[in-house]
Amino acid sequence: MADAPHHRDRFDSKAHEVARFGAQRGVLKSAVHATVTLTAVDAEKAAALEGKPFILVANHSSHLDAPSILSALPWRIAKTLAIGAAADYFFDVWWRRGLTALFFNAFPVQRSGRRKQVVSARSLLERGIPVLLFPEGTRSKSGRMAHFRPGSAALATTLGVPILPVALIGAHHAHPRGSSWPKPGRLPVTVVFGDPIAPIEGENARDLTARVQAEVVRLVTVHGGPDAKELPA
Repeated sequence: MADAPHHRDRFDSKAHEVARFGAQRGVLKSAVHATVTLTAVDAEKAAALEGKPFILVANHSSHLDAPSILSALPWRIAKTLAIGAAADYFFDVWWRRGLTALFFNAFPVQRSGRRKQVVSARSLLERGIPVLLFPEGTRSKSGRMAHFRPGSAALATTLGVPILPVALIGAHHAHPRGSSWPKPGRLPVTVVFGDPIAPIEGENARDLTARVQAEVVRLVTVHGGPDAKELPA
């Protein structure tokens, strides 16, 4: 995939990378480890994709999800990862927009799809920048996984990039939707990385989505047990 000429911005400039290192490794990772007991499983599967565009896809039930993934990733991957965040929440006021951009290298995702995006997951992938997307579209209220939407898979099939499935276990219990702060006691949160999934020639987005979600469910079952709260009802 050829890179189109562009001016460096916060997604790939060295100055912003240095700032992100301080924010993510100096502040965010320390805060995560102070509030939960974080375990990363098979993070080397993400490291194997260094220097390549890919889509990291995970289940979503807590504000701990993105911080936990960033803290579990090797820095050489986390330093360029751009995270899709809801435009109507994380980019609605200047201070939240600034913090979201600094700590998460985030770009706005229009959940309504009505506004044109200057920066999108596709434009970033075309520049070689990996992205993290939550295909459920929003945090689960119950903690159980909802059906994945096909947008991530459509991008993967169109651009020919792999999807890295990730399972989050325990994040909803530690910091459920609606709570203002994680529960005390440093509850366990596990981030499990699966093998990259490449689109098959002729495969449509719906079928690739089903394969990706099945792998996330498998990872939750293997590492969280058959009674894991994250499994679909």
